[in-house]
Amino acid sequence: MKTLLAFFMLVAVISVPLLAQQPTLRDSLLDQMTGNWILQGKIAGQETVHDIKAEWVLNHQYVRIHEVSRQKNASGQPEYEAEVYVGWDQSTSEYICIWIDVWGGVTPQSVGRAKPNGDEIAFLFRDKSDTVVFHTTFIHSKATDTWQWVMDNDEGGKLQPFARVKLSRK
Repeated sequence: MKTLLAFFMLVAVISVPLLAQQPTLRDSLLDQMTGNWILQGKIAGQETVHDIKAEWVLNHQYVRIHEVSRQKNASGQPEYEAEVYVGWDQSTSEYICIWIDVWGGVTPQSVGRAKPNGDEIAFLFRDKSDTVVFHTTFIHSKATDTWQWVMDNDEGGKLQPFARVKLSRK
């Protein structure tokens, strides 16, 4: 009887994480984001070129975007580098974006959320008081197989352009 009880307890403990796991993410828009890209355009008023590699990771739950600028700093390192994870939050039916970069510091502003909207993913990044402080919109063009990234600072509801870039396949 003790063996049978131990078996059922083991099964219960093992199955709890399995029940909590989201199903594998299948998203045709995010599929279009995967691959190797060249990002070109203006960021903070400066012309820039970055290399981007985007791939499904972590059991096909996220698209990881590895972004590295071709411009170098005084130490010979890339001026900018980021790891961006884009996935799906099944509980809220929203895309989620976790943006980690060389500037450091993970804060509430590192996480953005977006409702599905055709070929656009418009992330809103909020501060700890839940105020929107930054907008990042990924826009896919099926006709040209390119992406535009439109990024704006939100200053009291007034958008100030931060970046206008285009991603083309390598």
